[in-house]
Amino acid sequence: MHRILTAAEMREADRATIEDHGVPGLLLMENAASAVTRELLERYQPVDQGSILVLCGKGNNGGDGLAVARQLLLQKPDINMQVVLLADPDQLTGDTAVNWQALVAQDFHPETSATPEEWQALRNRLIAPSLIVDAILGTGVHGAPHGIAAKVIADVNRLYRNASVVAVDMPSGLGSDTGELTGKCMQVECTVSFTTPKISQVFPPACEHLGNLVIARIGIADSVLDTLPGPRLLLNTHSDVSRFLKPRNPSSHKGTYGHVLAIGGSSSKPGAIAMTGISALKAGAGLTTVVTSQSATSSILAISPELMIEPASELADGTMDPSSFDEHWFYGKTSVAIGPGIGTSARNLELVHKVIQCCPLPLVIDADGLAALKNCTIAPRTAITVLTPHPGEMSRLVNQDTEEIQQNRVQTARQYSTRHQVYLILKGHRTLIASPDGDVVVNPTGTPGMATAGSGDILTGILAAFLGQFPEQPVLQVLAAAVYLHGLAGEIACQETGEHGMLATDCLNHLPEAFQSLGT
Repeated sequence: MHRILTAAEMREADRATIEDHGVPGLLLMENAASAVTRELLERYQPVDQGSILVLCGKGNNGGDGLAVARQLLLQKPDINMQVVLLADPDQLTGDTAVNWQALVAQDFHPETSATPEEWQALRNRLIAPSLIVDAILGTGVHGAPHGIAAKVIADVNRLYRNASVVAVDMPSGLGSDTGELTGKCMQVECTVSFTTPKISQVFPPACEHLGNLVIARIGIADSVLDTLPGPRLLLNTHSDVSRFLKPRNPSSHKGTYGHVLAIGGSSSKPGAIAMTGISALKAGAGLTTVVTSQSATSSILAISPELMIEPASELADGTMDPSSFDEHWFYGKTSVAIGPGIGTSARNLELVHKVIQCCPLPLVIDADGLAALKNCTIAPRTAITVLTPHPGEMSRLVNQDTEEIQQNRVQTARQYSTRHQVYLILKGHRTLIASPDGDVVVNPTGTPGMATAGSGDILTGILAAFLGQFPEQPVLQVLAAAVYLHGLAGEIACQETGEHGMLATDCLNHLPEAFQSLGT
């Protein structure tokens, strides 16, 4: 997983690499420029058939841009390139000044423009570019851009709409430490960022302004990142998930891959727990047993004959009678999911509490089951507990407005999971997976088409299936893989159905394709 860093944490990683490990800062800058240059040459071939404009600020981001210009010139001597330094060269210091001198030493003559007025005059003389390298402002910017930077950003966005813009580390004007937009930023087609993603590159709406995001390693070791103080914020990636999906042993059998117990459903909501059970099977579980009210059994079997059913006595409203609870339900099982369609009456919640208290297995609590936890402290369990609220359910768990939850999603998820020692999956755009030790994983997959009834029931089944299949693997990674696959299946389904007409079962039906796309 990529660690997601603030600007201050990134500066500390740079400092430790340079001062503690003796790696020259100039080498890090050269490696960064090489990554950008490589992306330009591969993505925009042939770059020497158009006009390139490289815009550089006076800081380290500008130094990266100057190094990019020099590397392009060395690899493509006949390139039609204009370089503009948005500062007086005498203001440059450190590695940026070195790269200015190195570019000039190639008999190349950059333009300079230190004020909005000078830029206005220069702009009228520039050849309209087909490709722009944005190296004006980097990750250290705070607040809206101003002065010449603001003027150049506005002019590029307005005048050069036909040009492809590639940002160095960060689109100019976009801050690092929040997903919120603080002002106008450069409109880019691609962002080449270094070492790790930054907070704004992961969370909306800022992350929607990056174009294609490329993360390039430039010489800062993982050991340096590991020494940064925690807890950690991490980005879920394709490679983190694919390692769970290796080909199966030819001698394996259904007992090899876990037996999920799904508890829920009622006469009016048989589909919810049916989707949970089916998704557990489609996510690789060898067996799934559904415990549901007597009147719901025929409906569930009609939906999926692969499910085994354990009928329970029921109340007058068609929900399960809590007196039907039997610890024998857990025998031979490897993981448990409870909540979808179970009901929210006091008697329904009594059954949920019994399961929580007695279940010796990894337990996923979702949907109606979460209502049992309102204003309650979860009793300590020796087995894993996973909660899967959407923002509305989270607001009820912590007695806060949904809007407040949405504004502080990472903090809310982290605080709840550490306080109650549970794993918490806060669903939504960029679903979060929080662990009891405070680490939080951000999931990048999914689509607005998944905002439909039943999507959470399917996720619950996938989670339970993965917990049953991978009991020896780190729990946070197992849960993150399940969430990633759920979102990926939704993306694949959306390509076929579109966002507006998508059903939860479309996601379920495309789950095998999600597995296949990850290499199985």
